[in-house]
Amino acid sequence: MELDFILQFLDSIFLQEDGGGFFGLGDRKALGSDDPMIKGLILTMFCVSAFGIVLNLFNAGIRKKMVDQVKLKRIMKETRAYQKERMAAFRAKDDDKTAKLNQKSSYMNKMQMEMMQMNMRPLMFTFVPLILIFYFVLPVLFSYTVALSPIPLNVIPGDFFELTCTAKSVAEEGSVCGQENEIFLWAWYFLSSIAFSGIIMKLTKTSMGMG
Repeated sequence: MELDFILQFLDSIFLQEDGGGFFGLGDRKALGSDDPMIKGLILTMFCVSAFGIVLNLFNAGIRKKMVDQVKLKRIMKETRAYQKERMAAFRAKDDDKTAKLNQKSSYMNKMQMEMMQMNMRPLMFTFVPLILIFYFVLPVLFSYTVALSPIPLNVIPGDFFELTCTAKSVAEEGSVCGQENEIFLWAWYFLSSIAFSGIIMKLTKTSMGMG
């Protein structure tokens, strides 16, 4: 039973060449269901956005428990001040000050590595649940395309990372695209999650301290 589940999970992620390619990209273009439980463009848009918000809140809760925000902010403040001072010395061509600051480089690199480790630790507990939800929950609830954009969002060259349907994909036989500029499920979730992540981190005071 467990072996069958693992094989099914691996097949859904890595072996979808006939039904969607890696991460749902390829012939099928997007994750989703032919007969979704939640139907209707407006309702679907809001529901997928809500999933993005809830999962961001889940991430924020994990970060709140696992990351010392006071220490993280102290390290962030220290590294930013160091980088600013070093850049000022470089622009002023102050070799003495630059040499003095370079002596602290190993310490600052250690601080940056610690900050990265602090940010990576919660990911160990959130990555797998998010992947499982994205592959086994969202596709059942929603259709392949869940929103309509007034403009194309495919800013990256090539057809591997398409966010919206193109005229070519609409014309393809068996395509999930009903009209041009429809937004794929994974793309709308991705955009919604990014749009709210900064706000949620600020409200919950769980900044990643990487900016």
